[in-house]
Amino acid sequence: MTGQIDNSMVMKCVAYQNGVSIGDVTIEDISEVLKREHTFVWLGLHEANAALLAKIQEEFGLHDLAIEDACAAHQRPKIEEYGESLFMVLHTAHLAEDQVEFGETHIFLGPRFLVTVRHGASRSHSKVRERCEAMPEQLAKGPGFALYSIMDFIVDNYVPVIDGLQERFDVLESAIFEYRPSRQTIEGLYELKRELLQLESAINPVIDICNELMRFHGGVISKDVGVYFRDIADHIKRIDQAIHGMREMLVAAMQVHLTFETVRQNEVVKGLAGWGAILAIPTMVFSWYGMNFRHMPELDWEYSYPAVVGGVALCSLLLYVRLKKAGWL
Repeated sequence: MTGQIDNSMVMKCVAYQNGVSIGDVTIEDISEVLKREHTFVWLGLHEANAALLAKIQEEFGLHDLAIEDACAAHQRPKIEEYGESLFMVLHTAHLAEDQVEFGETHIFLGPRFLVTVRHGASRSHSKVRERCEAMPEQLAKGPGFALYSIMDFIVDNYVPVIDGLQERFDVLESAIFEYRPSRQTIEGLYELKRELLQLESAINPVIDICNELMRFHGGVISKDVGVYFRDIADHIKRIDQAIHGMREMLVAAMQVHLTFETVRQNEVVKGLAGWGAILAIPTMVFSWYGMNFRHMPELDWEYSYPAVVGGVALCSLLLYVRLKKAGWL
């Protein structure tokens, strides 16, 4: 039920003191744990409902508008400041049976907490948490480093998506240059371009988010952590360049596909025109004999029939040979 708190939506809730885990924390005890010195709470949620988010809002003191956005899982990538806390939306992507599935990760960041809410297609952050816990000296820098690790994990997952889309494009490109243009090929190219546009709209705002995290919000993210987001921004720029290059190749492939299709249609038209020209010879000759003229001298000749048939066949054969050499047949 949407009005009840479902504990299955809580993936992990751990308190860290000086970068070291001091144990799991229940939702009800979060506000008490946050009173400890040099301690922050890292909470991971999946498909959280309104009741759970309301409890999270109470424990962390989150803004109503941020909670409202987190309830609606269709937000654009963005970063917003609410007092001492930040609210961010990042789009996730991964391949499932050669199709790109998109999801969202909503992030609440404060000086003493990090809350992630995953919606739709997204991967668990358990490996990210394990990697951070293996670096207590880095995790001691606060929730800002945990935020960097999650963002880096999301951006890293864009790479296999790009590789998968590149493989799909290579297959479609091979089909085009093997001179097998088809409706399925052009549909595949269009679908690929649509997914690239979606992926581009998901990653481009991340650069602005990283720039803002590097320059502002010093009360939430320390300066020595801010420089880490420059690496994410550079990574995004490389991915964006790969997407841009693939989009240009897609446009070129579509144009080549249409050109090949036009050439193929021209070949068909030339063949039909050639056979039409050949059939025009017997049509014209035989039409003469359908006029029912009374005086047609050749009708009285003993060899008129084989002569006419042979002449028609010879003329048709000569025209066929000529058109064949010209490449029309």
